[in-house]
Amino acid sequence: MATINTSNTGNFTQTFLDSVNGTASNSSSSASSGGAGDLQNSFLKLLVAQMNNQDPLNPMDNSQVTSQLAQISTVSGITQLNTTLSSVTSQLNSTQSLQAAALVGKGVLVPGNGIGVGTQTATDGTKTTTATPFGFELPAGADKVTIEIKDSTGKVVRTVNAGALDAGVQALTWDAKDDAGATVADGKYTISVSATANGTSVNPTALSYAQVQSVVASTTGSPLLNVGTGTNVKLGDVREIL
Repeated sequence: MATINTSNTGNFTQTFLDSVNGTASNSSSSASSGGAGDLQNSFLKLLVAQMNNQDPLNPMDNSQVTSQLAQISTVSGITQLNTTLSSVTSQLNSTQSLQAAALVGKGVLVPGNGIGVGTQTATDGTKTTTATPFGFELPAGADKVTIEIKDSTGKVVRTVNAGALDAGVQALTWDAKDDAGATVADGKYTISVSATANGTSVNPTALSYAQVQSVVASTTGSPLLNVGTGTNVKLGDVREIL
């Protein structure tokens, strides 16, 4: 009768796990509960075959059998845990989609440095020039914050010294006037923000205004927000809802 050397049960278990590694991975990725059962059945069949063909002069003891069963139970448990986590992730994605849908039509601040300036004419002929809101986010408090607004050529048209500010999001508006008090021309402008605490930069993030047009499905599961001009942003990129 053929015999199987069982002097090293760890090698047997590792060999088995290596042989079914692909099965375990497929079970995790497909979130199939049947995969865990197939894995356990295969292990038990191999274990029974090993015991039936073991060396009678060097048989496995109870501790060896218990150790191998414990290891396969761990693998099976991990597979089932992955299935549960996959289900929870799917539910979270559905919840995020509902939250994103509530933002359609609303203005938000997202990472970016653009400002738009435009002039509207009322029925009585009065013209009003306005600029889109903007802002920035400070990861830490700063004792000096300076904002520069530049035109399309890179020329600074307005400088704002905001002084000391706490950490967090700061939403601002611009009256569309330069440092001399004159109304600027319609067009696209950009902002740059510098902030320091005790002379050290705190790396602020500039934020620009956008209006949510629709919600876009994503291959990653988390929904994207269409903010116009073919631009999509992540739901997590929204810093403030205006």
